[in-house]
Amino acid sequence: MNKIRLLQPFTVKLSVASCLVLGAAGLLNFSLSAQAQIKAKATPAAKNNAPVKEAAQIVKPPIALAFIDAATSASDIPGGNLMAGAMKGGESGGGFFGALSGMAKGAVGGTSDRGNVFGNTHSMGFASGKYVDVSVYTTKNPSLVDAKQMIPSVMNLGESLQLNAPVPEKTTAVPVDETPIEPTYEKPKGKISIYWGCGETVRAGQPRTLDVATASMEDYAKFFVMRGKTTKGARWQPGNPAWPNKIDDRKVPDTASLIGQHQFVGSGIPDSFKVNLGAPQDLMPAIELQQTKKEGAVALQWKSIPHARGYFLSVMGGQATSGDNGEMIVWTSSELPDFGFGLMDYQSNQDIDKWIKEQVILPANATQCVVPKGIFGENGAGMLRMIAYGSDAYFAYPPRPEDPKIAWEPEWQTKVRVKSIYGSMLGGMGDMGGKSKPQKEEKKSKATDLLKSIFGN
Repeated sequence: MNKIRLLQPFTVKLSVASCLVLGAAGLLNFSLSAQAQIKAKATPAAKNNAPVKEAAQIVKPPIALAFIDAATSASDIPGGNLMAGAMKGGESGGGFFGALSGMAKGAVGGTSDRGNVFGNTHSMGFASGKYVDVSVYTTKNPSLVDAKQMIPSVMNLGESLQLNAPVPEKTTAVPVDETPIEPTYEKPKGKISIYWGCGETVRAGQPRTLDVATASMEDYAKFFVMRGKTTKGARWQPGNPAWPNKIDDRKVPDTASLIGQHQFVGSGIPDSFKVNLGAPQDLMPAIELQQTKKEGAVALQWKSIPHARGYFLSVMGGQATSGDNGEMIVWTSSELPDFGFGLMDYQSNQDIDKWIKEQVILPANATQCVVPKGIFGENGAGMLRMIAYGSDAYFAYPPRPEDPKIAWEPEWQTKVRVKSIYGSMLGGMGDMGGKSKPQKEEKKSKATDLLKSIFGN
């Protein structure tokens, strides 16, 4: 089967909110002969030496477009699936009751093969498992309601996945209370500090600290340096059938693989939509991280992951001080100051390579890093997150013509993104990460204090 990897993928810059709280492109068409005539009149002597520009190749958008997001998540935090389920249930628009429903699904995660929710590929790393989000769209049927994805047997989910689009909700008029309300304002309190770089000791010039009670908007803008340009992938919206969904909510087995042929079938989808995925597009292995405390610092070591393009780590914690003036603390493995929030998700190959050169992201051959001592205090604790970036890939059919005079009109295109993430407490969960060891009350207290310091009482 013919397929090609696009050299110029779509990029969409997404803004990232702070912890507290991008022209249209077109082809310039003009008459080359007219341009030559103008030049000939202006500079007759240069007529025979003027370079002749070739017309740009006409490239039309694909008829059908599919996105496949793959993520492997690992964590030693007890109840991680329950926490992740609650968060995803709330994000899905269900509010409090959605969170309860998600929590219930997470609670039975170990005993049920159902309960999968679209969007799990963007979880924070609390849950453990393999996740895949898929969506498809066709210009021949913008209101497509459902489709099927024929999958390889190694995915261990039968012959196909059922893709469904959400039904557009009917809007109802809601009475608006126009009674004026006097605004209230409570002056912010506390501080935010950022540290960066691997090593046993804190480097000179660190930390950078922001006093939120006195900081100006300009101070905030200078302080919150955050890289990260996660492009849009699989989406669950009207006209874009996606998986998983309420009809087909099967979980991805731990033994699943994406290697092989995937075919999208549906009204308006070209019959030729068959894409073959290889090992670089497969679900990545889980991150195996070992944490060792030594004289206040924490040494982190991990096994190299095949096809990983780079790694990034961050720790977020806090220290309670007198009164309500707490301090939020962030450390990242970057050699440049960066909060890291925008880097804990899929990034383009181009950006990953750029940030590796800038030493913001650790290279593919990195297998260790040390969190300096003294950052989170004697009894401080932090929530550790790690990501191994895979390479995004683009496939299209038919191949792009080599002759620029021939327009390229692809029938379909597929974008695939892969990553592996990990979540834990700095220093590890110890016996708390075991199956049935309720002791170690001191560590449990630290974890509780950390959540209080970050999210409040």
